[in-house]
Parts: sequence; C-alpha cells; structure tokens
Amino acid sequence: QVHVVESGGGLVQVGGSLRLSCSASGRTFRNFAMGWFRQAPGKEREFLTFIRWSDSSTNYADSVKGRFTISRDNAKKTVYLQMNSLNPEDTGVYYCAAGHPDYTLMDKELAYPYWGQGTQVTVSS
Repeated sequence: QVHVVESGGGLVQVGGSLRLSCSASGRTFRNFAMGWFRQAPGKEREFLTFIRWSDSSTNYADSVKGRFTISRDNAKKTVYLQMNSLNPEDTGVYYCAAGHPDYTLMDKELAYPYWGQGTQVTVSS
C-alpha cells in the first residue's frame, strides 16, 4: 500500500556528516508520518526521530538530539535525515518507516507498518 525507499548510507569518518533520503509512494491519509530508526549489530532497533506530515512536528531520541535533523519535502513525499558529528556509536543499519501512527505511538516501531530496506551507516575512527 505504501512503498518506502531509502538511500544515502555509506562510510564516514568520525566527526563527519551524512544525509539520508527516504521517499514514500502510495495512498496516504491525514495522520501520515515518517520516521527513522536504526539497529546496531547485536542490539535492538532504536527510535531516532519522526515527523508528522500535518504540522511538521518532530521529536528526537536523546542519543541524536542536537546532531541529527529530520526534514521533509511535501511535494515529493520525501524525508531527509541530516546527520552531523558522527561517532562510531552511530554505526548501524538505518531504517525509514512510514505509517499513520497514533500520536502516543509515534516513537514505537510497531506503529509503522511500512519500512524501507535499510541503509548501512559505518562511522570509522
């Protein structure tokens, strides 16, 4: 129903920056939202940030607050994740998610039924 495609991962040195992109296609509704999660090797998937399409409201996990920024392109139904000041702890597979989550569940992966394939981000020291 909603197809999600993300890109932009790669290898970056400590302190560097990357920008991830994620585009969604298909039918969406009033409470549409998109978010970013990541999963480090051997760890559970971790919430990073989301953006609500209706009002551009956002929220960030403490681990990335002040370093990562989510933004959107309304015309393209695309979100971006600008990642600055990267460190090795940021290494992992980054996933874009889309759905129509309840406002109380917007930081929960279970609220997003549509996911991208994941893109690897590796921060090298």
